[in-house]
Amino acid sequence: MTRSGSVRRLLGRSLATGCTVAVLAAGQAGAVCPPDDKAPAPGASAPAPGAGDPGAAEPGANADPAAARHSDSDLYVVRIDPDPAAPGGTTTLHAFVGNLGPDRTASPFTVVVTLPEGVTAEGPFFPENCSEFQNGHRVRCTFPAGLPKFRSATALIPLRLKPDVPLGTLKGGYVAVRGDDDRNEANNRQPFEIEVVETTAPRPIA
Repeated sequence: MTRSGSVRRLLGRSLATGCTVAVLAAGQAGAVCPPDDKAPAPGASAPAPGAGDPGAAEPGANADPAAARHSDSDLYVVRIDPDPAAPGGTTTLHAFVGNLGPDRTASPFTVVVTLPEGVTAEGPFFPENCSEFQNGHRVRCTFPAGLPKFRSATALIPLRLKPDVPLGTLKGGYVAVRGDDDRNEANNRQPFEIEVVETTAPRPIA
């Protein structure tokens, strides 16, 4: 029998028994067969590549994340005014964002803080991926997917007031959130104000 005939004969046997055929040097062929108790039943199809292998990738593991199903979630911003500060002093803004659900978020979301005139952001920020732009007049922070219903996320943004800001109330600041899953944009933005006081030192005890 010719070598090509031997290969064809071995290939036919492998398809019936679940063996793996390997073509060797010089046109020879060999087969690796599972033990009898592991061989597929007659007529059964061979297992899919990677089936039963704990190291194999899960089906769809390499799918495009952008094709993932969007959740039915509702991000919103809660207004929290920073503590009062003196001219030249500092305070911290708590940019508080929650999810009204009913689903947890399936995509990352972004929080953007816009500051009043006379105020600049001064790190370090939380989370660490927050970054300032427009000369410190705005700050952008990104949060990962997976915020559950009725849970919240907070960005902490330290602020520095200019030494010449007048006493009174600084307006014009706001916190906004944006996410691809958000089904209601009516509650995605809230203003905040900063009270500028003469001093934030504790009052002396009378």
